[in-house]
Amino acid sequence: MFSDTLQTYIAQIESALFALLPNEEGSDVCEAMRYSCAVGGKRIRPVLVLEACRLCGGDIALALPFACALEMIHTYSLIHDDLPCMDNDDLRRGQPSCHKKFGEATALLAGDALLTHAFCVCAESVLAKKHPETAIRAVALLSSLAGTSGMIGGQEIDLASEGKQISLQALREMDAKKTGALIKAACALGAVIAGASQEQTNALLLFAESLGQAFQVVDDILDVEGDTATLGKPVGSDAESNKSTYVSLLGLSAAKESAKALTEQAVGALSVFGEEAAFLRELSEKLCQRTY
Repeated sequence: MFSDTLQTYIAQIESALFALLPNEEGSDVCEAMRYSCAVGGKRIRPVLVLEACRLCGGDIALALPFACALEMIHTYSLIHDDLPCMDNDDLRRGQPSCHKKFGEATALLAGDALLTHAFCVCAESVLAKKHPETAIRAVALLSSLAGTSGMIGGQEIDLASEGKQISLQALREMDAKKTGALIKAACALGAVIAGASQEQTNALLLFAESLGQAFQVVDDILDVEGDTATLGKPVGSDAESNKSTYVSLLGLSAAKESAKALTEQAVGALSVFGEEAAFLRELSEKLCQRTY
């Protein structure tokens, strides 16, 4: 049941995503955009948009363009993250990073274009035509959580922390923004589009905050225990860069316990939805146990 639902969501997302992406003949930037969006990925963030919307009684067809816009923003962040001036990674999801395949300048423009196009997709959506006030709220939320108070703010802290030992509190603040903000955006978008109650919205935000933290802890664990073939990206880079992680600050065993506790906290936040939240509960457990 869970697997069927997940695959249905992913199929809907990928069909809509590539229909919405620009495809101008002869454009290296458009080719790079589509390449980066096509290179694997779990599609967790857009799936969360659709499921949060459904859970709150909304129409997932109205949420789909916003789910795709969020995936475009996530993909742009990965393109830029891999650039030599940032993390300087040659692999992304087992394939050459965008800048390794298309060159740095084209990769930079492809990331810029994905970010810009994401908001065009929102503005031209059916929701924007039928319920413009709701669409404006959704766009403002997405912009805020992707910007300096969210993902970009987290990235700034990350760059400033390179080669330094930072506290656990500082690490949590960074990851709440860098990783957690777009996961929070996903659940918040679904709630806004569905017209969720305050109780439902609060539950989803608490769920997202805990899930986002757990997601990053697992990423840190996989950088130690994973392998490049499974992860599709280099492992051990955190230690090489002398980066503070949950593993370096807590130790491997305690980091695993933290991931488990945060996942339980995320699952507990969904109690208001009863059995209807079975999909999100199972998704949380699988993300905690993932190997990539």
